[in-house]
Amino acid sequence: GNLTNLKWLYLDGNSLSGPIPSELGQLTNLTFLLLSSNSLSGSIPAELGDLTNLEWLFLSGNSLSGSIPAELGNLTNLKWLYLDGNSLSGSIPPELGDLTNLQALALSRNDLSGSIPSELGDLTNLNSLYLSFNSLSGSIPAELGNLTNLNSLYLDGNSLSGSIPSELGDLTNLKRLGLSNNAFSGSIPSELGDLTNLKQLRLSRNAFSGCIPASLRLVSDNDLDNLGLSFCE
Repeated sequence: GNLTNLKWLYLDGNSLSGPIPSELGQLTNLTFLLLSSNSLSGSIPAELGDLTNLEWLFLSGNSLSGSIPAELGNLTNLKWLYLDGNSLSGSIPPELGDLTNLQALALSRNDLSGSIPSELGDLTNLNSLYLSFNSLSGSIPAELGNLTNLNSLYLDGNSLSGSIPSELGDLTNLKRLGLSNNAFSGSIPSELGDLTNLKQLRLSRNAFSGCIPASLRLVSDNDLDNLGLSFCE
């Protein structure tokens, strides 16, 4: 914690255990902090929110628990935030919507609950949003339709419900869309047929009704045959 001129700290892929020291929050010149693929436990120190020069924060694949600190919303230079593959709980802080330079947000494979904050729709530079395999509930915020640079959106394996917002049809750069294993209902919006760059589509194990937009037949990697629905004429 005394290495205040340090810019890069790579400790990923080791066998480190115990908590993340709060003293790392003193390394205010740090731009890259990689602690992924260890056996770190305990909570994410709120002091990491003091690292306002940070561009990469990788904590994936540990045994971290507790909630995501709202203080991470102070990291306005952050481009990559990977917290996936831990045991984090509680809700997704709406303060993450302040990270407007963020290009990738990975929170998959945790125990997160509550709704998806509409503030994530402010992350207009986002290319990838991974929220799969949590316990998220409620509907998909229509504001996610603002993420027009998005290439990948994975929401599989949650308890999300309601209908798919037609605004997702505005995500014309989207290549991968995963919505399977939720409780979505209603019809599949025809606007999804406007996603001409879509290469992968996962909609199975929901409660959709109606028909499937005919243009989705052209998506090469899909699970549409498992929906029990016919294509619209």
